[in-house]
Amino acid sequence: MLADHLLRHVLNFSLNGVKLPRGVEVLDPFNGQHGAEVRRIVTTFHRKYYSDERPRTLMLGINPGRLGAGSTGLSFTDTKRCESDLGIPVHGLRTHEPSSDFFYRMVRAAGGADTFYHQVYVHAICPLGFVKDGVNLNYYDDKALEEAVTPFVEHWLRTLVDCGMRTDTVLCIGTGRNAAYFTKLNERLKLFDRIIALEHPRYVMQYKARSVGTYIDKYCSALLEATR
Repeated sequence: MLADHLLRHVLNFSLNGVKLPRGVEVLDPFNGQHGAEVRRIVTTFHRKYYSDERPRTLMLGINPGRLGAGSTGLSFTDTKRCESDLGIPVHGLRTHEPSSDFFYRMVRAAGGADTFYHQVYVHAICPLGFVKDGVNLNYYDDKALEEAVTPFVEHWLRTLVDCGMRTDTVLCIGTGRNAAYFTKLNERLKLFDRIIALEHPRYVMQYKARSVGTYIDKYCSALLEATR
């Protein structure tokens, strides 16, 4: 089953051999204070939505942040949405993330979690997050960090493809530096035929809150185009 293939890798990320720049720490929810709970959530999620062999279209964000995937292990999913939309109870921690708010409004507009995850697998270009001075750090915010993790990212993307993901179209969340990095990487690796870039939920909620509906429609249109 797809769930088995994915869990084998998702629960066992490793940056062995990657030397991070001074002051940069790995955000690894699977080995943190609530690691056992995060592993339970992630395992339950995969068993619930991916216990089949159907290829999924990839939707890839940047890297985990503290309040979303950094708390639940699931991309764009805070503890609030994990319970309300996925039906997976969370014990011992509570987070609220504006990006998750937007994302699950979109999921509902696309037919709900069952319909959405039957078509899509959501993760990140870099599956581990980073923190510096207690603040989220994107992999591309530090050139030395970007260069250090690129081999790790390449291996991760190849792993996703090998697990059985569709390669005709991939959805990239983040139209700026994330899309630029991903496009350049894909030109070299030739993993995906086409990349559709979408505005990041954080950008929408912070700067375009009055137009949330427009961006939800854009996501849903891109989803229909990618999964047809």
